[in-house]
Amino acid sequence: MERQYNWVKSSSYLLAAGGILAVLGLHLLQALFAGMLVFLLVQLAQPLVGRVVAGSRGKLVATAILAILIIAGMVGLGLWIASMLHGGAGLDAIWSKMAETLDSANDVLPPWLLGSLPSSGPELKAEAVHWLREHAPELRLLGKEAGLAAAHILIGMVIGAMVAVHEVSSRSERRPLAAALHERVGTFYKAFRRVFVAQGKIAALNAFFTGLYLLAVLPALGIHLPFGKTMVLITAIVGLLPVVGNLISNSIIVMISFSVSPYAALLSLLFLIVLHKAEYFLNARIVGGEIDAKAWEILVAMVLMEALFGFGGVALAPVVYAYIKAELKAARLI
Repeated sequence: MERQYNWVKSSSYLLAAGGILAVLGLHLLQALFAGMLVFLLVQLAQPLVGRVVAGSRGKLVATAILAILIIAGMVGLGLWIASMLHGGAGLDAIWSKMAETLDSANDVLPPWLLGSLPSSGPELKAEAVHWLREHAPELRLLGKEAGLAAAHILIGMVIGAMVAVHEVSSRSERRPLAAALHERVGTFYKAFRRVFVAQGKIAALNAFFTGLYLLAVLPALGIHLPFGKTMVLITAIVGLLPVVGNLISNSIIVMISFSVSPYAALLSLLFLIVLHKAEYFLNARIVGGEIDAKAWEILVAMVLMEALFGFGGVALAPVVYAYIKAELKAARLI
């Protein structure tokens, strides 16, 4: 009996590992995250449903309606973000402004720094296009595959909603392998929930202080940066990616600041250094508190996963690391 139990548990670990590799290899990460996010939001609202609705059938119907509303809200939010990022003060305008800034940098920056930068806006664009072509499989939300990625996200949300509704009504006893797999999936979901909540807190704090700096502190000093609200929105979105998100938002803010004046760029650089020094300790406290891991551990996991799986590995690394650590702790190996 014990031998069968060990075989079943080992099989569930192998199937869980295969599932993670399949998600990365088939580029289904966006569907996985969308589904787990919908499931998480339904689970968070579940206590409210229990207070308002009585009876198992009533709770089932209420949960289904709640899941539909959550999907509709997420789709609406996604469309609003897309309209903001592609509007008149969106990414295209920011890109043009950054190219103009590089074009005019020859008269301001020292020669040793210019040697390491593209000499003009068109050169910057050519290098970016080359990079995008090399990394096309990892950037599935761009170009002709945007529709497929959107379909994956929508299907993922529907699956997450269906699983959440099924959890309310399911009371059947699971057989050994099914029970072991359910345990693996449950542990992975808990890891996602802890990482998402922790990184969400960090992204919100980052966006708040960045907005305070761009929309209040700089105007009080007589410095008015273009695209302030768009940059805050970008900071909030990419802030959900540990480390990498900060690099993206910081680069944009410093470049746009430089388009106003070198003094504004220096001030922005100093602010971002101070903010992210403080954020490093917050990261260690918030993420470390949620998944019991140091910031450097997460960074090592991200570097390894990026080398193995590219951009998708970076996004999934904190969750996979938290999941592996939880499984090792449950097995009393660490």
